[in-house]
Amino acid sequence: MSYPPPPPQYGYSPYGYGPPQDHSQATTILILGILGLVFCQILGPFAWVMGRKALNEIDASNGTIGGRSNVMIGYVCGIISSVLIIIGIVVFVAAIVIGVVAGSSSSTY
Repeated sequence: MSYPPPPPQYGYSPYGYGPPQDHSQATTILILGILGLVFCQILGPFAWVMGRKALNEIDASNGTIGGRSNVMIGYVCGIISSVLIIIGIVVFVAAIVIGVVAGSSSSTY
């Protein structure tokens, strides 16, 4: 007659170690990246900088810190929204320059 294995000691998982705990700012970076991409592009550079720092910390932890995919998504969204800000500024400045040039050339008549 065989007996079932004894239950694990209190406080220990019967299946070994669980997945690594996510980086403490993984969700924040993801939210900043998505909000920066969709609503307010000024949040993009913050997601970009925070994401780069968190990715370096995750890579340096040798697998003890998780959440790399969430951080990477927020990081990429931050880069895209930062590029959109730069394009918007360039278009705005070009429109002002064109307006000034067109206004000064039409006033000579």
